[in-house]
Amino acid sequence: MNLQPLFDISSRGHSHLCPRQILGIRIGLRGICSLHLKPNRGDKRLITITETDGCFADGLSAATGCTVGHRTLRVEDYGKAAAVFVDVKTSRAVRVAPVLGIRQRAYAYAPNEPRHYFAQMQAYQIMPDDELLTVQDVILNTPIEQIVSRPNLRVDCDVCGEEIMNEREIHQNGLSLCHVCAHGGYYQAGQNVILSYAVEQEAAS
Repeated sequence: MNLQPLFDISSRGHSHLCPRQILGIRIGLRGICSLHLKPNRGDKRLITITETDGCFADGLSAATGCTVGHRTLRVEDYGKAAAVFVDVKTSRAVRVAPVLGIRQRAYAYAPNEPRHYFAQMQAYQIMPDDELLTVQDVILNTPIEQIVSRPNLRVDCDVCGEEIMNEREIHQNGLSLCHVCAHGGYYQAGQNVILSYAVEQEAAS
């Protein structure tokens, strides 16, 4: 398969191509092949869960057509260049990851390139799947139907009042709560509350 068009798509926002993008593309292609699906289906049947962000995720997106904006690419940031691919229709899921020691293995496919980065660049493009990647059937701890949810469902948090979309509310003691109010979040509120300009004008009048 000619990978160059996918390299072009992945590198468009980076102005360069790197080993992680190539690895993301190869993993993305292997994932959809394992599920017997095709990229860019347009029906949201394929969900990709990437275990890191950055260049690797862009490679996955280029290969699969899955994006965060379409809610078909999800990030579970474990800091690993690996991804799970889910067929929403059948609920089958596979995890694709590089074989252990992949950076050292790369030298066998780029014997004339002593530089690590460029040896990986060359090798990841041409290594056979069975020497580059591992594929494992997995079972999601959260059902795919719950992950995908249903569109246009909204409730307001009973504590902070902010809107919660896609059935992400948490029910506690008869209340519908956002994740932050229920369990805490990735931030803590500071002392100053910055109101929007419209709210400030209304308060001043």
